[in-house]
Amino acid sequence: MPEPQSKFSVRRCLTFATGLLECLCFAGAVFGWAALVFVLKEDRYFSSLCVNGTGVNGTRTLDCSAQDEQFSLIFTIASFMNNFLTLPNGFLFDRFGTTVTRLYGIFLYTMGTLMVAFSSSALAYLLFPALSFLAVGGILLLMTNMQVGNLFGSRRSTIITLYNGAFDSSSALFLIVKLLHESGVSLRAAFLFLSGCSVIHILRTFFLLPRNLIPYPLPDRYTYGASCGKSVTASAEVAANGEALPAAEETPLTNNAPGKQEKTFRECLLSRFFLWHLLWLSVMQLRHYLFIGTLNPMLQRLTGGQPSLVSQYTNAFAITQLCGVLCAPWNGLIMDRHKGKPRAAGETEQEADLRASVLSLFLTALQCVLFSLCASTPYLPLQYLTFILQVLNRSFLYGGNAAFISVAFPSCHFGKLYGLVMALSAVFSLLQYPCFALVKGPLGGDPLYVNVGLTLLSVFAFIHPVFVYMHCRNLASERAKSKASS
Repeated sequence: MPEPQSKFSVRRCLTFATGLLECLCFAGAVFGWAALVFVLKEDRYFSSLCVNGTGVNGTRTLDCSAQDEQFSLIFTIASFMNNFLTLPNGFLFDRFGTTVTRLYGIFLYTMGTLMVAFSSSALAYLLFPALSFLAVGGILLLMTNMQVGNLFGSRRSTIITLYNGAFDSSSALFLIVKLLHESGVSLRAAFLFLSGCSVIHILRTFFLLPRNLIPYPLPDRYTYGASCGKSVTASAEVAANGEALPAAEETPLTNNAPGKQEKTFRECLLSRFFLWHLLWLSVMQLRHYLFIGTLNPMLQRLTGGQPSLVSQYTNAFAITQLCGVLCAPWNGLIMDRHKGKPRAAGETEQEADLRASVLSLFLTALQCVLFSLCASTPYLPLQYLTFILQVLNRSFLYGGNAAFISVAFPSCHFGKLYGLVMALSAVFSLLQYPCFALVKGPLGGDPLYVNVGLTLLSVFAFIHPVFVYMHCRNLASERAKSKASS
């Protein structure tokens, strides 16, 4: 028998709420790297790389640029793996479904937390695989949660962007680790606790998520999860004529109108939509990664190396990351603002979704340019505004990325296309390390020229919203001509 509607509604709400907490508390922790670096320096990780130097006035100083470079390399590798491995993980998700993908992600995340827990100044190189495992495991938690938006039809983009905002806000987890460390809680104890929380992720996988994927549009009688020790998704419903119907979860992933020919994966990949979207994501992501990876040395330079000021601004940055979950839904509301309103004659739902996405894409590019301008200005108090713009732009960027892919391409290719765009943008983001080396070497620690170059590069992100706008306008013109001729 079908599950009672009230019980199913409660299950949907529990799936949504627990998914939000999972993304908010765990998934994007690696992007709070600046706060964790402060703790690692206190615990003397890579301290052997610091050497005595001579200051401007001939005073003896401690030069830790090699230590900073090592920390930057760890983050560069982790952020690259976070994105690049999303490609095979996307194929894994589309092929094997939710349960297999989540168990794999939980395993990686748990291994990462255990490696950090058992690392030390003598075993500092454990941080290289540990941060990569945390990054890849976290993005898998996000990827498997974004499909929950399919359960809420007209608010689909809002849910997707909300989860991405929660992912951004979870970078504040390392701030909590930093504050606990200052209160006497060891790094090992904090990360062993995080390892233990994996039990919660496993329980949620089996009881509040489907075995396969959540289709869109959602078919009638759709059920998922385990009930009374028995999987609802494995059952079959009996029709009035006595024939067995397949379980609702086994409904084809693309429940589209009969006769509609979906684009192939190759057609999606070679489309201009995909190429301009890749450029849009890549240039802005590079700007963010370089900012996060070099935040600690930047604050060291602007504060003159005062530990109290560095700690104060590091805390401020981490606290602003909590606001990502508040900023991201606004992007979703912008993309969903047309839902429930009558469409123009002949306009498809996808065309209406694309038209609504133009404003989101444009605002995201504008925010990035403003953020980059503030980050390029060597004035310490202005960095508070930089932090606010950074979290606003980052929440719009990743939420908008997932939402645009979900509306511009068939849902059966979502995992593969999302993984591919993240993987290709990861290759582009590798430029952050030569940029960091350029600042530390020939530029003598002054990042002004690199920041100006990245700001100019960010302007290319405006090409994407302009192209989508022109595409929608051309479709509207074609409809008008067709109507006039008929």
